[in-house]
Amino acid sequence: MFGFNFNPIYFTGFMLGFVIGTTFHEFMHAYSALLLGDDTAKRQGRVTLNPVAHFDPLGFFMGVLLALGVGFIAWGRPVPVNPYALRFGRRGMAIVAVAGPLSNLVFASLLTIPYRFGPDLLPDEVYGVLGFMILVNIFLFAFNMIPIPPLDGFNILVGILPNYWTIVLEPVRRYSLPILLALVFFVPYAGRILGIELNLINEALGPVVTALARLFLG
Repeated sequence: MFGFNFNPIYFTGFMLGFVIGTTFHEFMHAYSALLLGDDTAKRQGRVTLNPVAHFDPLGFFMGVLLALGVGFIAWGRPVPVNPYALRFGRRGMAIVAVAGPLSNLVFASLLTIPYRFGPDLLPDEVYGVLGFMILVNIFLFAFNMIPIPPLDGFNILVGILPNYWTIVLEPVRRYSLPILLALVFFVPYAGRILGIELNLINEALGPVVTALARLFLG
């Protein structure tokens, strides 16, 4: 039907993990910003666990492609944050930034409870879906912690470094999309043309994802 080996368990697990994980992720950005004094996201209806509020049509479509094994990146609708309204200044922005990835890690850890007790209690299909949901949220955590714009890791880095480095790094933010696309798509593509491994994202994420997968999945 799709012209390749379609795995319904992987597809279901990926999409559930992506939609629910992205919802928690964006909700925690909005909620933590509200707690720190910025109500921008609240005024736009983003302090909610309703997935529709965090839905980005293109990002969702790219998620479907990823679930089908032919995509390279996906995303939810970014939460607007006014850093000047936050308490603690740059530190406040770092707190808001880290809240999203941490929510994915917490969600993955909660899913390990039915996963660990599931082999003898759940149908194989449900057990498999749970495993993929955990993996997707581990990846969402690790990927968003990479310290490059526009990912959360960059805001965390800028928030904890001394003022000098903040001044140096802030101009990099304007090139966020080209940097991300280059690392995720163009650099690996160039590597394939040259016959060498140039997937820097995989190299960075591999050890983290593998370690967390072993911890959560056993």
